[in-house]
Amino acid sequence: MRLLHTMLRVGDYQRSIDFYTRVLGMTLLRERDNPEYKYRLAFVGYGPETENAVIELTYNYGVDKYELGTAYGHIALEVPNVAEACDRIRAAGGKVTREAGPVKGGTTVIAFVEDPDGYKIELIERHSTRDDARP
Repeated sequence: MRLLHTMLRVGDYQRSIDFYTRVLGMTLLRERDNPEYKYRLAFVGYGPETENAVIELTYNYGVDKYELGTAYGHIALEVPNVAEACDRIRAAGGKVTREAGPVKGGTTVIAFVEDPDGYKIELIERHSTRDDARP
């Protein structure tokens, strides 16, 4: 078994594609429009679906906002340098909600950004070991 994708419902199809591709640097891998059932899909990621988990952006016709609920946490992305990633995201119009710094009780450098629908995305700085426990 392997993880294929995570699906997020989005309120503005093109705005979301723009955020994940232009701001976070993902590639638009494929799209599917299904007018009969009133939804549209975009799959974005950092590599081909055959080798990488991706994000499925689902737009349901006529729905421009969702309640995120209290069960959702975040998506995590590994980056070489969190502070530089925050600067690039901010310069591209993205929203940084927690600046780069060590995780509480640990040394791993993290930050948080938010997509246009309010989904949280954690940026984790790449380093040689992953032994910090994060809450």
